[in-house]
Amino acid sequence: MRGRREFLQLLGVGGAVFASGLGAACERMVRKPADDFYFVQLSDTHWGYKGPANPDSEVTLPLAVERVNALPRRPDFVVFTGDLTHTTDDGAERRARMARFQQLAAGIRAPVLRFIPGEHDASLDHGQAFEERFGPTRWSFDHKGVHFVALDNVSDPEGAVGEAQRDWLHKDLKAVGGDVPVVVFTHRPLFDLYPQWDWATKDGAQVVEVLSQRRNLTVFYGHIHQENHHLTGHIAHHAARSLIFPLPPPGSQPKRAPVPWDPQLPGRGLGFRGLTERDGLASAEEIPLSPQERIAAARAEAQR
Repeated sequence: MRGRREFLQLLGVGGAVFASGLGAACERMVRKPADDFYFVQLSDTHWGYKGPANPDSEVTLPLAVERVNALPRRPDFVVFTGDLTHTTDDGAERRARMARFQQLAAGIRAPVLRFIPGEHDASLDHGQAFEERFGPTRWSFDHKGVHFVALDNVSDPEGAVGEAQRDWLHKDLKAVGGDVPVVVFTHRPLFDLYPQWDWATKDGAQVVEVLSQRRNLTVFYGHIHQENHHLTGHIAHHAARSLIFPLPPPGSQPKRAPVPWDPQLPGRGLGFRGLTERDGLASAEEIPLSPQERIAAARAEAQR
């Protein structure tokens, strides 16, 4: 018989699963059904984007909502880890995009939806429009024996968490029992994945130092538009796919630019993450957005 910690480590929440991807983790175990949980992470929807990297930009978010609602298990909660909307200098347009995004996301059949901003949502106005629509840019909550924390590393245009928020994080975690597993959500990576492409957090090392005081902690983030798994000490960091367009592997080309859209493979590289336990089988997986024929049908429907 295995305990709560082993189960969460199996899911990658304790850092046990990272190198081969979350989808490889599964194992039979005996646990109480009341301890079961399931959540979904979506990221980088960039609502409002129009460009050649995704001519179907008005289709992919509604399809993601449909795809989540079609999952075999209803999520306990859903988290969007930033860049809900695409950047704009027009404050009124920014708010309009957030309102439309919220309207579409509300179609997800889950009891709780949670949001953190990306730099496209927050860096131009220090998170003001985001807070008006979605509330605080940082938060924490407990769910079935796990402590969840969201950090804002985008409202500061320089991409820092900041001293005040690090102090808040330290106090938040100090109030949580040492054996309680912790899951942290951010937008940018907290480690220096590739700073030349803004794939880092200015004070990320100081944040990781605070997080490292926990024995059982994992970070889920977005921003880089691809699956990526990395360790800083004992902490596992897992990046999510985007729902708008994929980006190339870090440093694989001179400039950061979206992977060219392929009309034969719409939706290539797009998807989201689900973590679940069912009938004693624990698993975590990356879920593709949709088969290409479904995207083509949705495109035709949207154009009518």
